[in-house]
Amino acid sequence: MMTRLVLSTLAAISLLAAAGCTTTEQRAAGGAAVGAGGGALIAAATGNNVAGGALIGAAAGGLLGAATTPGMCRYSDGRGGSYEARC
Repeated sequence: MMTRLVLSTLAAISLLAAAGCTTTEQRAAGGAAVGAGGGALIAAATGNNVAGGALIGAAAGGLLGAATTPGMCRYSDGRGGSYEARC
């Protein structure tokens, strides 16, 4: 019960933190999450260190996610706010 509450709380905090990220940061984080999962699965299937596979997958996924971000730029709206649009 307590583990489920802790995991739910961490997931909610992660979603709130991602809401303030730029598109590039969100894509990098998403790529890292997918890469970590994929790396862990591949490592487990091949009998290698799961934690090491997850770390390598997260690094590769994060880099790939950030590198594939479409050309978006952050602009000031003149009222103290900002927005993102294609460059």
